[in-house]
Order: sequence, then C-alpha cells, then structure tokens
Amino acid sequence: MNAIKISILGFYLLLMSVQGSLAQTKKASTSAQSSTNEEQALITLSKDKWRWMADKKVDSLANLFHEKSMFVHMGGSWGKEQELNVIKSGGIWYKKADVYSASVNIIGNTAILLTDIDLLAVVGGNEVTNPFMVTEVYIKENEKWTMGSLTFSKLARPIKNNKQN
Repeated sequence: MNAIKISILGFYLLLMSVQGSLAQTKKASTSAQSSTNEEQALITLSKDKWRWMADKKVDSLANLFHEKSMFVHMGGSWGKEQELNVIKSGGIWYKKADVYSASVNIIGNTAILLTDIDLLAVVGGNEVTNPFMVTEVYIKENEKWTMGSLTFSKLARPIKNNKQN
C-alpha cells in the first residue's frame, strides 16, 4: 500500500508542477503579446507622426510632443515650441519619409524607437534627401505615449530610394 500512496503522491506533485509551468508559460506569453501590441502601437504612432509632419498638422504634433521634448537636427537642437514653429512656417518641410525598418525597446514607461529612413525634405527652400537613423524617445504618462525626443543621425549609406516624389 505504501508504494501506491507514494506513486499517487508523486503523480500529484508531477501534475501540480506541470500545471504551474503551463500557467507561467501562459503568463509570459500574454506579457510578450501585450508588449508586442504596445511596440506595434508605437510604430504606428511614429508613422502617423511622419504623416502629420508632411501635412504640417501642428495641432496633432502639439498633442504628441511632450512639453519638455527636445529635437536634434543636422543644423541644431531645440524644444517643442520651436519645432512646431519650424514645421508650421515651412522652415523644414518633412515632405516624405521612406521607412525601411523600425524597432522598439520598451524600458518601463520609456520607449526607444529606431527608424532607418530616407527623408525627403525642403530646408531653406532647397529640396534634399538624406539617409537617417532616427531615434524617437517616448514617455508613457497616464496611459498615453508622448514624444520626449527626436534625433536625426545622418547615415553614411547611399540613399535607397532615388525617386523623389
């Protein structure tokens, strides 16, 4: 009888351990899925931002940009108000961003999005295309993502899309 009790107890412990492992796997899978959904939402938000910049939708951008946001360009760096003024006035017209890749790393309430683009822009009346790695930093406050920083780093690669339309 003792052998049967030990076998039943062993089977029960094995069953509990498998059930616990499955619960942890499901929890990890759910966590990864929500992270993936959040990452995709940020990539979509970034795409929306490029469209708003091209269309000079400063009201939409004003809602996206955090009050303390900073912008780093080839010609200088500045805050939210100046960036919105530059876009509104046409000082820089972000005409078209061809996005080749985008990746997101979320660290707590901060997301870092890297985007490889060719940017067609009008700067000082001249139309130019430059290859950039763009770093966007987003901060999540009150369940809403706002942009804290946008930095353009010029790449040494050639322009991938030579069609400037």
